[in-house]
Amino acid sequence: MFPIVKKRVLNPTVTYMEILAPHIAKKALPGQFIMLRINEDGERIPLTIAGYDREAGTITIIFQKVGYTTYALDLMNEGDELLDFVGPLGIASEFDGMKKVCVVGGGLGVAIAYPQAKALHDLGAEVDFIVGFKNKELIILEEEFNNACTNLVVMTDDGSNGNKGFVTAALEKKLAEGVEYDTVIAIGPLMMMKAVADMTREKKIHTIVSMNSVMVDGTGMCGCCRLTVDGKTKFACVDGPDFDGHLVDFEEAMARSRMYSTEEAESMKKHECRLTGGAK
Repeated sequence: MFPIVKKRVLNPTVTYMEILAPHIAKKALPGQFIMLRINEDGERIPLTIAGYDREAGTITIIFQKVGYTTYALDLMNEGDELLDFVGPLGIASEFDGMKKVCVVGGGLGVAIAYPQAKALHDLGAEVDFIVGFKNKELIILEEEFNNACTNLVVMTDDGSNGNKGFVTAALEKKLAEGVEYDTVIAIGPLMMMKAVADMTREKKIHTIVSMNSVMVDGTGMCGCCRLTVDGKTKFACVDGPDFDGHLVDFEEAMARSRMYSTEEAESMKKHECRLTGGAK
């Protein structure tokens, strides 16, 4: 069993937790993920490792309430225990030779992008960190983001924080101003990562995307997270989750991401009364 040692509500839809898992914390690196299961009846879901403390033996996860399991996870509190917590899984991010980097995070991807930016900053790289939210009420971890980069740009869709627009607009502005990056790292919705890759392709800037696809076992056996990279079949869980953004078939990936939308909606409807504690 894996106890929850800390819980913070970051905004109405996003929750921060620290899980006691010493063996995972000992080996975890930026870019890797874990698979968790709440109880015997629960499904397995992947969550990117948002942070780790080797001394305390804890792993940080940050999740958005989007389906039954994440809603159920959000109902758990400090002292409660998860049945399964497996990792670290996936290939750790590689930062060799990166000197001037732009890390772009959109949606919940900002939490996944944070450990990437921090690791690069700690290695001495110059890091521009661009993050985006729907509005200022949903902005999370701004102080932590500031401490993990050289320059922070926070965008909001509605401009309620004074910077209106998508993260891609902020990146486009920096490139138009002549800022030269050796690498751009994009993490977030598939459409956003595709837009970033399209933007950097013409400038021949090495671009890395994190393909956090639908996963079941996290070991490459189920095939649920398969995608096409440079014309070859890859599995996000064992070959990634980081890939060259200029080689990923995003059209295929976006089509696959919509395959289970009906089942996801039915699952939420089926378990709604269990989440709310009442009958429907």
